[in-house]
Amino acid sequence: MSIPAQASGAPDAEPDGPEDRLRRFATIWSRAIFPSTATSMTRPEFEEHLLPLARELSGILHARPFDAAPAQRVGAALVAAHCTDPDALSSTLGVVDSYLVLYCGGNGPVALSTEDSRARCARIQHALAGGFTQALRERTLAEQEAIARSALAARSQAEQALHATEERFRAVFKDAAIGIGIADLDGNILEINDTLTRMFGGLENHVRSHKVNEWVHPEDSPHVWKYYDELVRGEREHYSVEKPYYRNDGTVLWTNLTVSLLRDPHGRPEYQLALMEDTTERRLLNLRLRYEATHDALTGLPNRTLFFERLEKALAFREDMRFGLCYLDLDGFKAINDSLGHAAGDRLLVEVADRLQSCATAPGEMVARLGGDEFVALTTGPRTQEEVNELAGRILSALATPVRLDGRELTVRGSVGVVEGPSGSRTAADVLRSADITMYRAKAAGGNRFALADAAADARAITRHGLTTALPTALDRGEFFIEYQPLVHLGDGTVHGAEALVRWCHPQHGVLGPDRFIPLAEHTGLIVPLGRWVLEESVRQANFWQERHTDGGPLRINVNLSPTQLHHPGLVAETVDVLERSGLEPGALCLEVTESALIGADDDLLKPLRQLAEMGVDIALDDFGTGYSNLANLRRLPVSVLKLDRSFTQGMQQHPADPVDLKIVEGIVALAHSLDLAVTVEGVETGAQAEQLRRIGCDTAQGWYYARPGAPDRIHALLLADAV
Repeated sequence: MSIPAQASGAPDAEPDGPEDRLRRFATIWSRAIFPSTATSMTRPEFEEHLLPLARELSGILHARPFDAAPAQRVGAALVAAHCTDPDALSSTLGVVDSYLVLYCGGNGPVALSTEDSRARCARIQHALAGGFTQALRERTLAEQEAIARSALAARSQAEQALHATEERFRAVFKDAAIGIGIADLDGNILEINDTLTRMFGGLENHVRSHKVNEWVHPEDSPHVWKYYDELVRGEREHYSVEKPYYRNDGTVLWTNLTVSLLRDPHGRPEYQLALMEDTTERRLLNLRLRYEATHDALTGLPNRTLFFERLEKALAFREDMRFGLCYLDLDGFKAINDSLGHAAGDRLLVEVADRLQSCATAPGEMVARLGGDEFVALTTGPRTQEEVNELAGRILSALATPVRLDGRELTVRGSVGVVEGPSGSRTAADVLRSADITMYRAKAAGGNRFALADAAADARAITRHGLTTALPTALDRGEFFIEYQPLVHLGDGTVHGAEALVRWCHPQHGVLGPDRFIPLAEHTGLIVPLGRWVLEESVRQANFWQERHTDGGPLRINVNLSPTQLHHPGLVAETVDVLERSGLEPGALCLEVTESALIGADDDLLKPLRQLAEMGVDIALDDFGTGYSNLANLRRLPVSVLKLDRSFTQGMQQHPADPVDLKIVEGIVALAHSLDLAVTVEGVETGAQAEQLRRIGCDTAQGWYYARPGAPDRIHALLLADAV
């Protein structure tokens, strides 16, 4: 197999460009393995030959989804290029480990994290070594088969021509690079060559003292001796297996064994011929690569790959078997990394790993590190309902003792999500997702505790995640719309304005209120473009009403501002731009800000609100009375309206009204009016409630008593009714 080299002078081979870094990697690779390669190429030619292989490794590193299997082709290509010396494989793995991520890690379309790139690199090494060894094995087996055919041909000719070909067979037998042995059908060893003698430790008597069927090893594959019995009975001509042997010093020799049946001139079974390839070092290399690919380099714990293998095995259906999973995330670990450095953080993780290992020592229990400060503990058996809770408790207890680092005592806390159930009921991905969600519920509850998985809570979290991922495109697809709830003047009952309330018409979940998606938009930052869209649509609609308001009186539109919008540097400029393009007067716009968003606000935060207020835009303090703010702060806030939270007026829905609620509302209204602030009450649901608020002196109100939020034409109809 050969891969044609790409011509030099590629268009992106500028200094330190992707092609340049790829060529530097190929140069390092060629220098490492050229001395141990049997090739007629010069080293520059050999470097050009390795360049497409380097490019393929770079592509595998950045593939999405990631799949290390194609790296097997690279290993096979090395064998095809006559890089068959064991040092060539060892040097190649060293170069890939040290330089692939360094020179090719940034060549992909998406940047990889350090942890992800190292994990991918380890799996690429494993696949490359597997491809190399498989190709080398196939090449060796082909050579063995050729030797075997030569031996059989020589044996047949020797029987026909007596001694004429005896010397030829002896030459092949003696000088072969693999071990060869001949035995009779009873298993007595008749002849062995020097190579086989060296493989077993150099003592010929040690080999000849055994019969073939005495070389039993505990790790023999199940079919070895079945194949052997069939061969000596003449029912099988040959078989190939991987078989271990004990050497004379007690060590283990691993071989690729091919045994063929030799028949006499009449076709009757007479001898058995064994060809052995020593694969001990190759097997040890594969075991080391397997360990490195399945264990965390820092803590020595099983990594995500091995954990998923064990979890999938535990989830495979077995009667009366159950599983329990604890998903641990350390609380406040980032602060330790940021304050003490990553070296201290790594030492802390090693200590945590040691403690976790001491918690999971029973049969069926294991601990693994998924990455970062996330660990998992798995237990299996028939009684995991009780055992997994005990395991979670042991984990938290083990973390309770402070860790000493550089003379400091660090308190380690963790949040644990616990999932338990019968085998065969769920997939590994579902179980881990549920454990992750449950862990975050424990963290949200204060941390340093464990929480049990709850299907309903999982469904809510999955729905939230789905809404979060759908938000960025929902605005582009026009899935948002606005409903308007009228603001009524309590003095004469006329419509004073309307509050704009955004809704999401979700393709699967139907119409969603702002409580379902505004917090998600705040978290993702989408609230800024969404808020601008709401402002533009509301102002445009208000201008439409103004033009058609028959008596020409003022009509105000109220638009909510989120805390994130308050911090957005373009708030004032965007508001001015929207007003100017629509033609709406600033006095017709009221921006509602929650009281909690302004608690402890400094002058920098209040500056844009003051600028808007100076332009004539009204600022309303929404949900007043729920933020525990200092009433004296009202004097420094640039607000002109207090919007009283509905919790203060619920006691007025019945008759007679709650006297305590009356006194509280009277006091707030008197305070507001003394500061020249208007008072709006939300949540008005009964006529008695509206009448009480009018008597107290509230200015405007909104609620279901007047109208529910609806389409803009409903507000226009109310305006027309007022005009009549």
